[in-house]
Amino acid sequence: MNTTAHEPARTVRANGIDICYEIFGDVGAEPLLLIMGLGAQMVLWDDAFCERLAARGFRVIRFDNRDIGQSSKLSGGGPITAFEVFKLRLFRIPVAAPYRLRDMAEDTTALMDALGIASAHLVGASMGGMIAQEIAISFPERVRSLTSIMSTTGNPRLRPPSREAMAVLTAPRPSNKEEYITRFEQVWKILRVGSFPQDEALDRSRAERIFSRGLNPAGVMRQLRAILASGSRKARLRQVKAPTLVIHGTVDPLVRPEGGRDTAASIPGARLMMIEGMGHALPIPVWPEVIDAIDRHAHGAVAEAA
Repeated sequence: MNTTAHEPARTVRANGIDICYEIFGDVGAEPLLLIMGLGAQMVLWDDAFCERLAARGFRVIRFDNRDIGQSSKLSGGGPITAFEVFKLRLFRIPVAAPYRLRDMAEDTTALMDALGIASAHLVGASMGGMIAQEIAISFPERVRSLTSIMSTTGNPRLRPPSREAMAVLTAPRPSNKEEYITRFEQVWKILRVGSFPQDEALDRSRAERIFSRGLNPAGVMRQLRAILASGSRKARLRQVKAPTLVIHGTVDPLVRPEGGRDTAASIPGARLMMIEGMGHALPIPVWPEVIDAIDRHAHGAVAEAA
């Protein structure tokens, strides 16, 4: 098996939009889709992280969600207003949105169709976990296993983000490349919670790569609207049949640890893995633990299905 195979990024038409994707690993290996979070390009699944997963016997596919990176940019929506948040929290009135998480789930399954993948292991981080949950609910036949990382159910009763983490989401957008790089470093310092020298040494090059691929601040707002408009999945998660692993950090300031616990409690048979000292990020020191867990979970699901 050629686990070092790496296909260059390509773009395919799927669900009426263009989706940019990239593949690591052997064509005959178990397909595993990595789904990124709010405002996050596919390259935030680090190349080395993808390569290590591919070395475990997976065909790893990462992609830019709609409205981010080099996938299609949409239109409509706008910044979330304080009044919209007030109506949502107090009266449970959903915000208006040009699309919802269900549409993003359909993007993912359409990408799978375009690649000839009938079913796959899904690994979603943050909003990506929400999209993966939606696929497991609405398109169960497409999911071999589900791994939901630092995500949540959409349950409105759960504790909100810390003020510092919320400020990350609402800060004015940088006006140039250097401001963007500085902001990127600041944001991940907050989300990782603490000092991670290996990651901090890479933050500038990561930011430069993301900047060079193109930013879309309006798209980030539309993605946020999609999350808020989609409501709670808590009751519907009882329908999930896919073997499920939930991974969450104990100090996550954005999607609080309760989000992971609520996810695991809502999905029948789900296993919960809390990582001590992990925030809202996958810093390099936790990679071995996370990759081992995904590997055991996904290959265990394959053995069980056989």
